[in-house]
Amino acid sequence: MFKKIILAAVAVAFLAPVQSAQAGESRVLKRIKERGVINMGHRESSVPFAYIGKDGKPIGYSMDICNLFVDKIRETLEMPDIKVKHVPVTSQTRIALMANGTIDMECGSTTNNLTRQKQVAYLAVTFITGTKLGSKKGSGIKEIEDLEGKAIALSQGTTNEKAIKRIAQEKGIKIKIVPVKDHPQGWLALETGRVDAYATDDVLLYGLISKSKNPGQFQVTGRFLSYDPYGIMVPQDDSTYQRLGNVVLADLMRDGGMQKIYDKWFNPGPTGINMPISDTLKIAYEIQALPH
Repeated sequence: MFKKIILAAVAVAFLAPVQSAQAGESRVLKRIKERGVINMGHRESSVPFAYIGKDGKPIGYSMDICNLFVDKIRETLEMPDIKVKHVPVTSQTRIALMANGTIDMECGSTTNNLTRQKQVAYLAVTFITGTKLGSKKGSGIKEIEDLEGKAIALSQGTTNEKAIKRIAQEKGIKIKIVPVKDHPQGWLALETGRVDAYATDDVLLYGLISKSKNPGQFQVTGRFLSYDPYGIMVPQDDSTYQRLGNVVLADLMRDGGMQKIYDKWFNPGPTGINMPISDTLKIAYEIQALPH
């Protein structure tokens, strides 16, 4: 049942109509051409999607996809020397910076949902995950119901925060909420015992565990508490620009390029994450590989 819901949501997310600019026009491409720079928003600690590598530059699964989008923009504008300015964003700032035109794309672990589509747009779904709980082994925490009377860290402005608060209210579970600004802060709260759990997308929890000092101390548990399809975020009301990005993704999904990028970061990736691709994500690739 969950798989059917996911596939239906992927179809809606990808095929939903967008308010378009006039055919062949793109205000985003126009401003990129005028300034000769692409402002690429990126997360700094969303392992393995977008994080800072050893050389101080952002790397990851989403970054690889965005870099191919940049190549397509350069080709389309016939401007091979267009530069990329990396702009760090957080869960609190990413949507505002996209909506006000500061960034031209956002590369990280951002969930595509209908509420956010009031302010921004997305390319095709690139990853499928959901909210789970990260805790210390031996804590007795398996499901959200086990958090009764305990404390949980939640990153502000995320779908995970909304999911935990909603379910806790619906089920009458008394949980102490500790708001944090990002994943490192939330994980530090768990490591130091300030909270009993940290909730975010399961793949991000595996990433945080892989980079922790004592990976064997932690666990990812529970049922999915939300469904979160990731997408590269782009400005709203520019279907020409959005289509250009989707051409890149459709081509990658059709020729096996997306599978190669996935394997690079997850099978196992440089951060030690070993997550074989799910059947659901494979199908998402297949149904979004639109023909020319």
